Amino acid sequence: MMEAINTSLIDWSRAQFALTAIYHWLFVPLTLGLGIVQAIMETVYYKTGDDFWKKTAQFWMKIFGINFAIGVATGLILEFEFGTNWSNYSWFVGDIFGAPLAIEGIVAFFMEATFIAVMFFGWNKVSKGFHLASTWLTILGATISAFWILVANAWMQYPAGMQFNPDTVRNEMASFWEVALSPVALNKFFHTVLSGWIIGAMFVVGVASWFLLKKRETKFALASVKIGAIFGVVACVLSIWTGDGSAHQVAQRQPMKLAAMEGLYEGREGVGLVAIGLLNPAKTQHDDNEDPFLFKIEFPKLLSFFAERNLNAYVPGITDIIKGGYRQKDGTVALSAEEKISRGKLAIQALADYRVAKNDSLKQQARATLDEHFQYFGYGYIKKTSDLIPSVGLTFYTFHLMVILGGFLLLLFAVATYLSCKNKFENKRWLQWTCLLSIFLAIIAGQAGWVVAEVGRQPWAIQDILPVSAAISNLSASSVQITFFVFLALFTVLLIAELKIMTNAIKKGPQIN
Repeated sequence: MMEAINTSLIDWSRAQFALTAIYHWLFVPLTLGLGIVQAIMETVYYKTGDDFWKKTAQFWMKIFGINFAIGVATGLILEFEFGTNWSNYSWFVGDIFGAPLAIEGIVAFFMEATFIAVMFFGWNKVSKGFHLASTWLTILGATISAFWILVANAWMQYPAGMQFNPDTVRNEMASFWEVALSPVALNKFFHTVLSGWIIGAMFVVGVASWFLLKKRETKFALASVKIGAIFGVVACVLSIWTGDGSAHQVAQRQPMKLAAMEGLYEGREGVGLVAIGLLNPAKTQHDDNEDPFLFKIEFPKLLSFFAERNLNAYVPGITDIIKGGYRQKDGTVALSAEEKISRGKLAIQALADYRVAKNDSLKQQARATLDEHFQYFGYGYIKKTSDLIPSVGLTFYTFHLMVILGGFLLLLFAVATYLSCKNKFENKRWLQWTCLLSIFLAIIAGQAGWVVAEVGRQPWAIQDILPVSAAISNLSASSVQITFFVFLALFTVLLIAELKIMTNAIKKGPQIN
């Protein structure tokens, strides 16, 4: 009975956090993307002195401001949930996880708050140069804010720069720079911010296309399409580069996530990358005899290349990771999941022995055992080996949806760039409708990326160190259920309000004489 209650609490706590994160990520990428676009337009105004560019920048700045305000509200709630719903997690790693969030709040947020006031209200009160600097510093502040949040998230995926203190039962920061500048953190930052640029660029091109469909503000719309489309091409190309880096980092740090992303159960050398495929719903166990796919089309050997920079490299599958026994990149033999669970239990027991030891000899013995097996500490909380497998279907389909939509958006931006530079975009109504509707596709692609990142690493709150089952607060499941629906209603009202305010601002237009 208690286990059922605990499971319900875990599920509702995860659902509430996911709900908040999904709503928050509706606003953040648009803020990051629109911020760059408006700054580019104001830079053109600064260079040319043409009032047209001032009015154009002010229009997009208004949309940016509406979105920015709602994004801040959902972001604050998201951070508070670490203390309310995940207090064990906050206690266990708060000394590390809290540092980047504190820097984000103290430095980046105050930077945004300071310069955003000048950006919105200083047009006729400060010089053109100072106002332009304020605009760029506002978006720089938002980007720095994203950096520190993503550092915190990346640390959960790859816990570097830490040392466990058995006296306080807390993980403590051993190296700030290992946390802040880990390869996972840097790659996650660039890839995530670039996805925001893509969404912002698609929003600008799509809204500008709406003006063209309505035969309104043609000069403004065509100028916005050109800047947005070029910006989108640059963002997509850079995103492909960082996406390759992400795949490589996942292969090195989270092989189970990579296997789920590709529906790979049996590892081998020279593994192909699935371009499109349909998973077999009859495949319910990692070690059954069912084929994982009903059909698939793949690029030969590409997964091996992305994972190890070698077309013939061995890539382990889900079954291999559970059973162990394969030779790893460093020459060691991979442990089985059962062995990791066994060592995790030894680490947990060693911690308990250390805490009750009456003399230094026993303490030292327990500490030595704990240090030897601490890298498997989280496995000691795992009930059965199948719990280590994330949702393969959800991870696989969202990953491929993200990739397919990313390719489509790159093609769309390229076509829009070519036609706008050739002054042929205005008469392509089919393309304008495609751009308008593709705003939603860009948002879906961004959300899919986060689903891959977060669902793919389950069951871990911190990779290998703390599963979600040991990270939750001691709450009743019913209290989390209630707040889930309260937040659902609140966020939905906020979203409807933002959409209404934003659509009214768009309908009003840039008011260029």
